Amino acid sequence: MGHLSETEAVIRIGVALLLGGLIGFERERREKSAGLKTYALVCEGAALFMIASLLLGEQARSEGNLAYDPSRIGSTIVQGIGFLAAGVIFTAGNRVHGLTTAAGIWVTAAVGLLVGSGLYVVAVAGTVATLVILVGLRWLERALYRGPVDEGLDDPSDQAVGIGASAAAGSCPPDPRAPAPRRPTVAASPR
Repeated sequence: MGHLSETEAVIRIGVALLLGGLIGFERERREKSAGLKTYALVCEGAALFMIASLLLGEQARSEGNLAYDPSRIGSTIVQGIGFLAAGVIFTAGNRVHGLTTAAGIWVTAAVGLLVGSGLYVVAVAGTVATLVILVGLRWLERALYRGPVDEGLDDPSDQAVGIGASAAAGSCPPDPRAPAPRRPTVAASPR
C-alpha cells in the first residue's frame, strides 16, 4: 500500500458519506430512530478513524517504527459501535425493538472501515448487500411473519420475541408508546 495523499483521504471521506447515506436513506424512509444523518456520520467516522490509523502508520514507519499495526484502531471501532448501536434497542413488554437498526449501524461502520482502507469495491458490495437485506427481503419477512404487530411498529425486522427479548427486558429503556405499568396494590402496614 502506497502513500495516502490528502486528496485520496478526502475522496474516501466522501465515498463513506455517500454509502452510509444510502443505507441511512432507507432507514429514514421507514421512519426509524436512526436515519440518514446517523448512518452517514457512522460511516464517515469509521472511515476517518481508519484513515487516521493509516496516516499514523505511515508516520510511524517513516520514523523507523515498523511494528505499527493500523488494524488496532479499526478493532476498537467495532467495540465503540456496539455501544452506540445498543442505544437504539429498547423493549416493550416481551418484545425487543431496534435490532435491525442496531445491526445496520454496525454494518455501516464496517463499510466505513472498508472505505477508509481504500477497499471501495468491497465497501460498495457491502452497501448493496445491506440494501438488499433491508429492502429486498422485507416481502419475504412479512410473508413469514405471523404474529401480531404492535400499532405504530409495523416493521417485523425491528422486533424480536423470545428468550433474548425477555432477558433484555430489564436492561433497556421502556418504550414511550407502551401503556404505563400497573402499580401493585400494597396493603397499609399497621402501626
